Amino acid sequence: MRRNFEILGLCMAWFAVLAQLYLMLQNREAGIVESLVRFVSYFTILTNTLVAFFFTTRVFGADQKRLALFHKKTTAIALTTFSVVVGLVYQFVLREIWNPTGLQMVVDELLHTIIPVFMYVYWLMFCAKTAIAWKQLSKWLLFPIVYLVFIIVRGHFSGFYPYAFLNKDELGFGPTMLNVSFVCLLMFLIMAGLYFLGKLLQPRK
Repeated sequence: MRRNFEILGLCMAWFAVLAQLYLMLQNREAGIVESLVRFVSYFTILTNTLVAFFFTTRVFGADQKRLALFHKKTTAIALTTFSVVVGLVYQFVLREIWNPTGLQMVVDELLHTIIPVFMYVYWLMFCAKTAIAWKQLSKWLLFPIVYLVFIIVRGHFSGFYPYAFLNKDELGFGPTMLNVSFVCLLMFLIMAGLYFLGKLLQPRK
């Protein structure tokens, strides 16, 4: 059953990411290189790409030395955290600002709704009872922090911000930092919540 979940996760994640890349390049408003940089500037894309690699290593038993990141005990809960945050931010902040149709709508729902829910269910069923250390798990919070710093700095020079709530040029520095702080807090709370849920589900010694 677990392997079937992992195969399904692999297929959904890679399809969603590659289909979104196709759609972005098809409708690009900049050169190829800039379009690719913008593509990987979305936290949604980075998270779902990590999810795709995670399930790929599970299905194909990839080299644990070269891809050690995806074999760590903390990886599943960290990716679940990022996926849940992607889903929550989309549902409550971004869903109302546009109305995708056709293939874009399918890809949108996969990236922002179906895969986050799927990742949470997978973690709950197969990984939640794995004992992990908070010290090791909390290191994953550096990923979104570095991402946010990169987006703000790059946006300052390029003028491109993947998300409106991070657009320092339009919102101003103060409101943007408030939004960044909210995202970081949300990330911390979701990760801590999953961590303590896992603790509760672990068998008592």
